[in-house]
Amino acid sequence: MYRHKTIVIAGAGVFGTAMAERLSWNTTNTVILWSIEEDVVEDINKNHRNTKYFPTHFLNTSIRATTDKQIFSNADAIMLVIPSKAIVSFTEEIRPLTKEDCMVINLAKGMSDDGAFITEQIPFPRTASMKGPTFAIEVLHGLPSSFTFGGKREDYLTLKENILKDTGLYLDYTSDIRSVELMSILKNMYAIAIGLVSGRFNSPNVDFLIYTKAVAEMRRFLSLFGCTTETIFCYCGIGDLGLTSLNDLSRNRTLGLLMGKGFSIDNSGTSATVIEGSRTVKLMGEMTRNKGVEEEFPLVQALYRLMYEGETLNDYMAAVFA
Repeated sequence: MYRHKTIVIAGAGVFGTAMAERLSWNTTNTVILWSIEEDVVEDINKNHRNTKYFPTHFLNTSIRATTDKQIFSNADAIMLVIPSKAIVSFTEEIRPLTKEDCMVINLAKGMSDDGAFITEQIPFPRTASMKGPTFAIEVLHGLPSSFTFGGKREDYLTLKENILKDTGLYLDYTSDIRSVELMSILKNMYAIAIGLVSGRFNSPNVDFLIYTKAVAEMRRFLSLFGCTTETIFCYCGIGDLGLTSLNDLSRNRTLGLLMGKGFSIDNSGTSATVIEGSRTVKLMGEMTRNKGVEEEFPLVQALYRLMYEGETLNDYMAAVFA
């Protein structure tokens, strides 16, 4: 018989709060948000709101919040929704507090500082990855939303049939965790690539020309990393790429749009405009060169030359349509 589950969400920002709201729809879940932001924690507990991130929305009154890391000792499942760069050190800190069989799911989209897959660096025996085409505001407002679950099949079934029951959140599945992590890293980069041509041409024909090239390159990256190529057809693959690259709510697409319209972007690492996709362009551009396979990834190389080697926007356009 299924027993009550305690889910602790690490991170009470936009997406963590949205996930807490949806998980609370299942009354067999106890949902707790952990945050370093004391004002956010107080607001959630006293007012059932997270005014800092969602000024007009009231949260389910069953959701609690805390700044106390001891809460992780109660967790049957932990969802990681803190910045990707902080996850490895954070999980090392909470590991001694957690149950041995606690399921730890990485929802953060990105990579650790050295470019490694986060799920291979966090110190838990039962890990998973969950990514998909999900904007936080739509998750919060209750719209049907989807993820790919990468991990053990029994954990996928536990999540799908029990924890996500009655939440309107839907899963597809792969056992290849690394492929789910990789898709979430690459889609930001290709959203910039597609945003660039959208900014220049404002044309569905052109968008989908580059979108199709991006899908092909993402599939080649899966092979390059030794992952199953079928993951490209999951929610975390073409689904998340479509959401991120073709919708103006996406920061990475917006970065590409601005560049496509001729705005200068600072990639020195000191500017707020250097976001996740920019880091990925540098990492993947250099990696494909070092492996001698740059000709197989023309979009990545065109982006790298534009953003890090001073080529012009016209050079970029010529390269991606070749």
